[in-house]
Amino acid sequence: MRLYFLRHGAADWPDWDQSDDERPLTKAGRKEMHAVGEFLAELKVKLDVILTSPLPRAAQTADIAAEHLKVRVREEKLLTPGFGIEDLTRLLRKYPQQVLMLVGHEPDFSLVITALTGASLKLSKAGVALVDLNLQKGKLLWLFPPKFAKK
Repeated sequence: MRLYFLRHGAADWPDWDQSDDERPLTKAGRKEMHAVGEFLAELKVKLDVILTSPLPRAAQTADIAAEHLKVRVREEKLLTPGFGIEDLTRLLRKYPQQVLMLVGHEPDFSLVITALTGASLKLSKAGVALVDLNLQKGKLLWLFPPKFAKK
């Protein structure tokens, strides 16, 4: 099984006065996500489904990725902040497809990838990691920061 972990794009609003959970992507974040989506399409990434945290910044990220990868998006509450290895196990039982993209948050994704692979990493905003998973043991195949997508 292959799992793509995509961290949401930039959602830094310096004067944001609402709940942190409600922050949308910034204009720059949307632009960067389109570049990442194009990059993934150029790599010919093929997915069965994109699963996303319901938070706006993650859902918007997932929608942009889906637009470029021509795949459907499903909201998954397990991907809200606090996502851990137990949540991943539940997701894999619920979605037995072979190739999934998970869209969510830090530090959750870095912690889960480390638990699966032993790799020490920090997934940047709009960053993507690909993990090959076999019986709950993973191998990190690649990790791309969003700057790789810039032309």
